[in-house]
Amino acid sequence: MTDYLEYNSEREHLIIPEYGRHIQKMVQYAQSQETKEERNKVAKAIIDVMGNLQPHLRDVPDFQHKLWDQLFIMSNFDLDVDSPYDKPSKEALEERPNPLHYPQNHPKYRFYGNNIKTMIDVACTWEDGDLKDALIYTIANHMKKCFLNWNKDTVEDDVIFEHLRELSGGKINLFNADEDLSDSSSLMRNTAKKKFTSNKKGGAHKKNRNRKRY
Repeated sequence: MTDYLEYNSEREHLIIPEYGRHIQKMVQYAQSQETKEERNKVAKAIIDVMGNLQPHLRDVPDFQHKLWDQLFIMSNFDLDVDSPYDKPSKEALEERPNPLHYPQNHPKYRFYGNNIKTMIDVACTWEDGDLKDALIYTIANHMKKCFLNWNKDTVEDDVIFEHLRELSGGKINLFNADEDLSDSSSLMRNTAKKKFTSNKKGGAHKKNRNRKRY
C-alpha cells in the first residue's frame, strides 16, 4: 500500500498554489482537448470555478480580467482559447521592475530628524507675518526639545538659533529676536510627565489584570 503513496515533493509544481492542485489539473485537461470549441467550453467552466473560490473579489474592478490572466499563467501561456481580454505575455510577467530610488538623506544634525528640515523649508516659503513667526518659534522649541532628548544637559538658545540659521540656509535668523525659547526644565518636565502618564497607565492595567476576583 505504501508503494502508491504520492508526496507533494514528487508532484508537479503548482504555478498558483492558492487555487490548489485540482484547478491545475483542470487547466491541464483544457490543454489536452483537441478542438478549440472544447477548450473554450472547459476554460469558461474553469473561470466560473475560480470565481466561486474568491467570492469576496467579485465586486473588484476587472475581476474577470484577473481570472483570465491567471488561467493563462497556470497553463504556462500555452492554452489556446478565445479570451475576452488580451492574452498576457510571459515576458511581461517575468520582467523585473525598476529599482526604487530611496532618498539618501544624511543630515548634519541627525538628532533633529528629517521632519524638522522639512518644516524649516516650508517655513521659508511663507510670507512674513505673525503666523510665520509663530511657526518658526514652534520649530525652534521643538529643536530644543530634540536636542535635550539627545543630550540630557542644558543647551543655550544661541546654539539652537545657529543650527536653525544653518539648516535654513541663512533665511531664518533669531539672534536679534526679543522672544526667548521655552526653558529647558519646562521642556524636559513635559516630556517626563508624558512618560510618567504612559507608565502609570501601563502599571494600572497590569495591576488590574493581576487582581484577584471573588
